[in-house]
Amino acid sequence: MGNIILWIIFGGLSGWIATIIVGNDARFGIVGNVIVGIIGAFIGGWIADKLGIGGKPGIDRPTNFTSFIIAVLGAVALLFVLNLIF
Repeated sequence: MGNIILWIIFGGLSGWIATIIVGNDARFGIVGNVIVGIIGAFIGGWIADKLGIGGKPGIDRPTNFTSFIIAVLGAVALLFVLNLIF
């Protein structure tokens, strides 16, 4: 249960920062930021894994700074693609 709460907090923060970077801050709301952040963390983790960056995957506990930066970058990439589509 603790990991789920950490993922929600981690996703919310990384999604919120990504929406600020992209310029969609008020568009998604809290729930949207959490969803964008969690999906972005998976996308960023997948890209980092393919590039050999980031070391050990942080699926169990997303609490280090590297995984946070990777999640934000993944969320920015997700928002960029969503902006192109819509």
